[in-house]
Amino acid sequence: MATEILMPALSPTMEEGTLARWLVKEGDTVSSGDILAEIETDKATMEFEAVDEGVIGKILVAAGTAGVKVNQPIALLVEEGEEVTDTPKPTAPASAQDAKAAKEAEPLREAGRTDADPAPQKTGSEAPQRQGERIFASPLARRIAAEKGLDLGSIQGSGPRGRIVKADVEGAAAMPKAAAAPAPAAKAEAPRAEPVKPAGASADAVAKMYEGRAYEEVTLDGMRRTIAARLSEAKQTIPHFYLRREVQLDALMKFRSTLNAQLEGRGVKLSVNDFIIKAAAMALQTVPDANAVWAGDRILRLKPSDVAVAVAVEGGLFTPVLKDAHQKSLSALSAEMKDLAGRARNKKLAPHEYVGGSMAISNLGMFGIENFDAVINPPHGSILAVGAGLKKPVVGADGELTVATVMSMTLSVDHRVIDGALGAQFLQAVIENLENPMAMLA
Repeated sequence: MATEILMPALSPTMEEGTLARWLVKEGDTVSSGDILAEIETDKATMEFEAVDEGVIGKILVAAGTAGVKVNQPIALLVEEGEEVTDTPKPTAPASAQDAKAAKEAEPLREAGRTDADPAPQKTGSEAPQRQGERIFASPLARRIAAEKGLDLGSIQGSGPRGRIVKADVEGAAAMPKAAAAPAPAAKAEAPRAEPVKPAGASADAVAKMYEGRAYEEVTLDGMRRTIAARLSEAKQTIPHFYLRREVQLDALMKFRSTLNAQLEGRGVKLSVNDFIIKAAAMALQTVPDANAVWAGDRILRLKPSDVAVAVAVEGGLFTPVLKDAHQKSLSALSAEMKDLAGRARNKKLAPHEYVGGSMAISNLGMFGIENFDAVINPPHGSILAVGAGLKKPVVGADGELTVATVMSMTLSVDHRVIDGALGAQFLQAVIENLENPMAMLA
């Protein structure tokens, strides 16, 4: 009986994806762990592994097809010698533009599964669950069970809805049938949350406004759809408030210059952003109540300082997370940030590298932006928007007018998590660390 291979959920936010490239063809024999396809998620291009053995009987979704929903059948797996009849024709790519994008998508260089394991496979016409005396198991699992003298009724399958696959029987010990215990019923899948739809006029209504004017229609890819949905949700559901401060950078710039001269032989060059990451991480330890996230009906206060940093990439942005940033040296943070940013731009990050953190940093100072308000990335409790360092006249400690390098920072805060006074204490701690950079090495 044919088994459906389903579109997997390869990232925590994935609702749909693009089947960038098939690495197998109809008639190929595959085993558990073989790479079947490259799938472009909202964040990266990732490899999809087989969870069972068999023959690729039919490919249902053509390479280059965009908008393939999670758990949608993409191919059929059959036993050796089995034929596939009356199957739907392969889904064509959504558009020539999508097909071209998928063709050019770079494969994931890192082997192995991600935190979100690929979705399993299911039997085509019948729900693969125990019904009376019938037990659903793959042909390979049945053969291994027979060789080992296993009672399939005593094994809980890890396949779709309890289907027994190879991995379930390989590590199982032989057991007499009399001792077999009924397998627990498979848990019902939690309903998938519907993506937030941005409010506003319909696509047709907007297009009609520009009828007769020359324009190019840009199809939204998975990343841009996710950004639109999440940020719309953030501004609609998170009660933002904003705290603004200026920080004098002259001491930091001098200290950075000295450190870089000493680290030049090791090929290390610290950026101002490295100091900001360290300052924020230490401030979260100084003001631990600000190291928190919103969890629907409660607040989670984190112990480590896990700081996310926004990285601009073609078509959107990533926020890779530097975990335990308060415990790492400036040079270690600098090296890790360069690695994460480089792989983010090539869409090579694994999900566990951009999920988590209690706050984020968004730095547009290198683009000459003096100040701005950033949108909180849920479930974070805050985001620090960093502007450019500019020479400005200031009043010195002795009351005389002098010139200093001044940088503007705006802390966007989720009022459900952090109140005004607490946010002010946290921002003050960040500024103290930046204006006294040597203390961050203590």
